[in-house]
Amino acid sequence: MVATYTIFGRQVGSHYLAIGVLASLFGGSYLALRGGGKKATQTPPINASTPDEADFIQKFLKEADAQEKKPNH
Repeated sequence: MVATYTIFGRQVGSHYLAIGVLASLFGGSYLALRGGGKKATQTPPINASTPDEADFIQKFLKEADAQEKKPNH
């Protein structure tokens, strides 16, 4: 025999309530802890007065990123 509870005018078995509680607990934990997607980093706009200056800045930034990614031994 199963204990029943009246919820919104319907008889609901205690085992259904237990399953609902556990499913929402584990489902909520999964959704909260799965992590977000990887966000793309955006660089600020380059306000250069000439195209040569813009090319120089872009080249400098690429070299700086490459230097940063090198493992330091």
